[in-house]
Amino acid sequence: MEDILTSTKHRLKVVFWYVGQLLVWFPVILLSPAIFVFFYPDEWYYITSFLVPSIASFILGMLLKKTSRLKETHVVGYQEGAVIVVTTWVAAVILSAIPFVVAGFLDFYQALFEATSGWTTTGLTMFPDVESLPHIFLAWRSIMQFIGGAGFAVIMLATLIGPLGASLYGSEGRVDNILPNVTQSTKVIMVIYVTYAAAGMLALHFAGMPWFDAFNHSLTALATGGFSVRNTSIGYYNSVPIEVITIVLMILGGTGFGIHYTLWKGNLKAFLKNGEPWLMGSTVVITSLFLLPQAKKVFQEKALRYVVFQVVSAITGTGFSNTDLSPWVGLFPIGIFLLTVIMMLGGMMDSTAGGLKQFRVFVMLKMIYQSIRGFIGPRRRVEKIIVWKGESRRTIDNGIIKDMFVFFGIYALTYLIGALILMSYGYDPLVSMFEFSSAMNGVGLSVGLTRPELPRGVLWTMIVGMFLGRLEFLVVFYAIARIIRDVKILFEECGGENS
Repeated sequence: MEDILTSTKHRLKVVFWYVGQLLVWFPVILLSPAIFVFFYPDEWYYITSFLVPSIASFILGMLLKKTSRLKETHVVGYQEGAVIVVTTWVAAVILSAIPFVVAGFLDFYQALFEATSGWTTTGLTMFPDVESLPHIFLAWRSIMQFIGGAGFAVIMLATLIGPLGASLYGSEGRVDNILPNVTQSTKVIMVIYVTYAAAGMLALHFAGMPWFDAFNHSLTALATGGFSVRNTSIGYYNSVPIEVITIVLMILGGTGFGIHYTLWKGNLKAFLKNGEPWLMGSTVVITSLFLLPQAKKVFQEKALRYVVFQVVSAITGTGFSNTDLSPWVGLFPIGIFLLTVIMMLGGMMDSTAGGLKQFRVFVMLKMIYQSIRGFIGPRRRVEKIIVWKGESRRTIDNGIIKDMFVFFGIYALTYLIGALILMSYGYDPLVSMFEFSSAMNGVGLSVGLTRPELPRGVLWTMIVGMFLGRLEFLVVFYAIARIIRDVKILFEECGGENS
């Protein structure tokens, strides 16, 4: 029992140290929108809204580090990694909600929804009129999504912590180690990410967007987040070049970083062997072709633009739109249904997108194919399931298959419960299924359900759905189970000392 107690106390010290380390540096992120005060000086008084959570974050971080009594970085196991990741995400969401409350734009629950939507790169919003928001807050929404798309683990490993925190990488749902060293992998990811963002901003500006709009839309498109600075999203510009560039950015965001790195190295042979790009590309083409005949009856000459853009936005989990989707429920229900389905499929593994992920879907399809082939072929023939991920060739063993089906089960159960809760509040079944799919899969497309007046129960259901979907369910459950067990051990020790 004493060994268990010692292990528990050490684990808590490690968790406190890492969470404290992030909170000490989190004010750098919180205060980053202040840069825009130089361009919009009449908004300087809004800096106070960001100073309050920044000071609170720094003080709390220092207290946690002092409580840990650790002087340096320690090795993080997977259990500690799960607790650290979940705890830092919760802390970041709460701290990021405070500026909206201090400025008086939202109440706490609405602000929590907005911050969760930002960090999970969902894009559903509590602001019916984003164009009335100060630039500093519009930038803050985009920064949350850009950093949330990369993930705290990537930021921490690339800048603050180093290789001893490698377990944090896997705890955020990533499996690609682009390079043998995890820290180097995260630095490569950041280089790719920032390079695409800068290129996207320039391309959008030269296509006709103002600089501020281009900055925000490049960040949120690449993060597959979907927050816009315009009430009608990308549809505001009514520009084919802008829509094409945005589609490219959404696809880049929905593509795994390992596959990006394969292309950056010029390894076209390995890239072509990866199943995810082929599956996602064919899904976009087939879905678009299927929807086009019906869409032409409703949208005439703009049908192709609307369909392709919405399909790419849905499967990559971005949530941008170039048309109002609310009328689609009555005019084009088959479109809403298929968008709901492809939102579930999601983008590629290790991308900024959510959903089931193309890698899991591809492996499942390959398993079905090999099962049929094995049934009609020689009975004793046993084939290994081999897939390519980036530049590496992987064998899918029983452990991976088991994890996949556990994930599918939890995913389906969470989606069912969430959609039923929305229906219980009187919302249309198709609308409920679409909106919760959009939330849980980190998409952000809406048919009008999401608004500031949402009942508290619906608001919390969507918040939990967004959070679970971004951290891929199991990590959250593991962290909660670990915390409950550790607290129980500590209480038993206190009870033993008192007796």
